[in-house]
Amino acid sequence: MKRLLTALATAALTVSALSACTGKDAVNQTTNGDYTFQQATNIGSLIAVGSRKKAEDIGGTLLSGGRTTLRDNAGKVVLINFWATWCQPCIIETPQLDALYRRVHATGVDFLGINTKDQKSKAESFVRDNDISYPILFDEEGQSALRLGNLPAASLPFTVMIDKHQRVAAVYTGRLSPKDLEPVINKLRAES
Repeated sequence: MKRLLTALATAALTVSALSACTGKDAVNQTTNGDYTFQQATNIGSLIAVGSRKKAEDIGGTLLSGGRTTLRDNAGKVVLINFWATWCQPCIIETPQLDALYRRVHATGVDFLGINTKDQKSKAESFVRDNDISYPILFDEEGQSALRLGNLPAASLPFTVMIDKHQRVAAVYTGRLSPKDLEPVINKLRAES
């Protein structure tokens, strides 16, 4: 019991410290230049260009077969959405994201769904039944969120925006709508 209380106290202090980060401190200024999650970006906002950090390359096996990596999308804006079939907001959001993807994909924007902490058969059925057209990576153990920058994989859904230079431009937690994301995508597309 004492170990459990100590673990809970440590977790509470960690959450408190993370939630207190603002401004420049929201992006960890690591010496290797890689992104490490500190807090979510406000919906509609982007991390300032000069404060963006490199996204680690993530990748793996797609539900549809084959493999992909983030680096396969170099030079493009990339929306990465972490989701699972057991997550009620996710099952609402994912088809909406697909409708957005179908509108913006031809303009140089790629989407990558990452199904995490889920059963592969359930994810495959959901994707098939909802005609999801963007690639979905299956990551049962949630390793992509850790590798990408220690993202909060315990809370789904969340969305990461990657700029054309493979830097993390935003991390949004919670369910989003296309009207939340389309202006952000347009801002990132307009950047050089």
